[in-house]
Amino acid sequence: MFSPMISILLIPFIAAMFLAINMGGSGTAPSFSAAYGANIIRKDLIPGLFGIFVFLGALIAGKKVVLTIGGSILPNNVMGLALTTIILLSVSFSLLFANLLRIPQSTSQSTVFALVGPAVYFDILKTEKLFFEIIPTWFILPVVSFVITYFIGKVIYNPINRRGIIQFKELSDHPFFKFFVIAASLYVAFAIGSNNVANAAGPLASMVSNDLSIDPGNSQFLIVLVITTLIIAPCFGIGSSILGHRVVKTTGKEIVGFGPLGATLICFITATLLLLASVSRGIPTSLVQMNTAAIIGLGISKVGWRKIIKQSSIKKLFAIWILAPLISLFLSFLFTIIARKMGIL
Repeated sequence: MFSPMISILLIPFIAAMFLAINMGGSGTAPSFSAAYGANIIRKDLIPGLFGIFVFLGALIAGKKVVLTIGGSILPNNVMGLALTTIILLSVSFSLLFANLLRIPQSTSQSTVFALVGPAVYFDILKTEKLFFEIIPTWFILPVVSFVITYFIGKVIYNPINRRGIIQFKELSDHPFFKFFVIAASLYVAFAIGSNNVANAAGPLASMVSNDLSIDPGNSQFLIVLVITTLIIAPCFGIGSSILGHRVVKTTGKEIVGFGPLGATLICFITATLLLLASVSRGIPTSLVQMNTAAIIGLGISKVGWRKIIKQSSIKKLFAIWILAPLISLFLSFLFTIIARKMGIL
């Protein structure tokens, strides 16, 4: 039997694992929707591959984002057991809502909004990185992703295809290119690990370091970071297995059909943008939205604006993207008020 103290400490860890499972479900779509949409990978292979490369990405390239989530929005010295649990549960419920509707959602945006809730309540919101780096990045990177894929499709791919200079259909059926698309999907999963694992591991790392009086600049914090990552990252694979098949169909099959070359383009561009955000400035940002923007950009270059924009999937995506982070903000603010009145905070 666990002691009462250990039992209490397990609560935020369970909440973080629940969040990671939901993130695994949501993150499967931007990672493997391109390969799945191009019919070059079996659905049952996706969860295992996804989980392994998310884990590697978190360990190798995820430290800066963990530090951002852990202390650049809400001061890390207030991240106690109760507040950490509130934040993690708020994000989890908002993502569960999106997953049940089969909409891949930005875990980073939901996490940041969940941090903002209690920070606003206690009037301790750290605005510099939030307003001058994180939020601008949310708008800029999807636009960059859209513009790049649209430009390549409109100016390079489609003209070459129409003139028959290169037989893309024959090229796309080559086993090497199918392997290359799967490699690109794994690259996306690695990028997800570098950014999204921090959404659960960051609050946990801050909470544990506070309980043990470890300064984030101390080398011991790296040990805490590795331990929380080892606990959280494998849960992405579990979430992919349970929930991933629901959301991968939405972006992979319902928006536009594309071949392996287009799929590779989408994967490479979005993963590169996410990795740059992770390793350069430690900015938690939305791979989901960059991926969908790239798919839309390539789709518009192929079939035009009207056919893409009229699809109900697009409208539903944008609606849930706005709603889910607001739900996370509302829940974290509400739970903070309740916990404060109960004397927990």
